[in-house]
Amino acid sequence: MTNLSPTALTTDMLLEHWQGHRRLTRRVLQAFPEDELFTFSAGGMRTFGALATEMLQMIAPTMKGVLEDDWTSGGYGDPGPETKDDLLGAWDAADRVLAESWPKIPAERFRETANAFGLWTAPVVTTLMYLIDNEIHHRGQGYVYLRMLGIDPPLFYQRRPALAEPDDEGA
Repeated sequence: MTNLSPTALTTDMLLEHWQGHRRLTRRVLQAFPEDELFTFSAGGMRTFGALATEMLQMIAPTMKGVLEDDWTSGGYGDPGPETKDDLLGAWDAADRVLAESWPKIPAERFRETANAFGLWTAPVVTTLMYLIDNEIHHRGQGYVYLRMLGIDPPLFYQRRPALAEPDDEGA
């Protein structure tokens, strides 16, 4: 039986939630010193530059899969940007792909089952939520790296656009 009752989040709310996480992850990227972004790691984990490259390379192929049911890798795993500026530029480009693609997703598509990249079969919304969860997980690694480098990371709740953020006092 299919449940078509109202959901806790609309698709627009889910997009805004994801974009908020992407804005916060971008702030983490900005906090990294250029010389540490692609070199510093701990405990055998990848650098934050490598983690961020993974995150950004998942956006376009996933949007293509959702919109066209073409789940080829589309650049995922290719060598990524090599400088902080290039990584931030690629991050912004991926954000534009997300923002431009999202409104084209038919509402019923979120409930449809897809075999994403031949790796897992799940409702499309579950695949999208995996990307959000993956970003949160890797951003957490970035927070640890920043603290190990003696850098205070961005406040975890700073997910709104920069101009909308209250000051640190909460005013």
